[in-house]
Amino acid sequence: MLGDEPVAPVRTVPVTGSRASVPREEKVIAMKRTTVGDVMTTRVVAVHKDASFKEMIVKMREFRISAFPVVDHEGRVIGVVSEADMLNKEADVGPLASILRFRDHEKSAAVTAGELMTSPPVVIGPDAPVTEASRRMRDRRVKRLPVINSSRHLIGIVCRADVLSVFGRPDAEIRQESTEEAIAECFLMDSKPFAVIVHNGVVTLTGHPVNDQAGHELVERVRHIEGVVAVLDRLSYAGKV
Repeated sequence: MLGDEPVAPVRTVPVTGSRASVPREEKVIAMKRTTVGDVMTTRVVAVHKDASFKEMIVKMREFRISAFPVVDHEGRVIGVVSEADMLNKEADVGPLASILRFRDHEKSAAVTAGELMTSPPVVIGPDAPVTEASRRMRDRRVKRLPVINSSRHLIGIVCRADVLSVFGRPDAEIRQESTEEAIAECFLMDSKPFAVIVHNGVVTLTGHPVNDQAGHELVERVRHIEGVVAVLDRLSYAGKV
């Protein structure tokens, strides 16, 4: 929380706690389902809603970032300011001005983060799976999501690169989950009649399922294993259901 004492309008937010103490490069993608908290950046450059246009430009250049979460006096996330929001001021001069939408004209006259920001922000919690973060970014057409706790205080940020990091999961882990869970546990099938080869996240399945439906279900199950890029279905189908 920001508290009652005066706070600089632009600040770097160090997040305390167990996740913050783990260096980014040492984080390991877990088996099963990776959460937003596993991959998020916990040191975030945020701006107060009263931060000036010039202050934000300086910080963007200093930290080489393209957007800021905007927080209120209590440290709660209330919006996001991106380069696109700020470009409206430049675009409002000259021939581009006539094609700006009304909301963009409003932003071109803004001088603070609170006036420029897109609100309400698209946010996510640390316990959400990265698949949900990916879906939310795609559906809302955003490049990053502020990560908030239950009281809407900023605890991190997750971007597209963080979400895509799950595809760096080792092939050996993917193969193990495919054989021990997708095949043996979910379908109660002995994995011996099946061969699972994983190379660069691409899983090749060969073998003889008890029937065609079981084979198709197995392929879908493996397709949804975290880190799988694609599944090559080489199963032998007998035309039985």
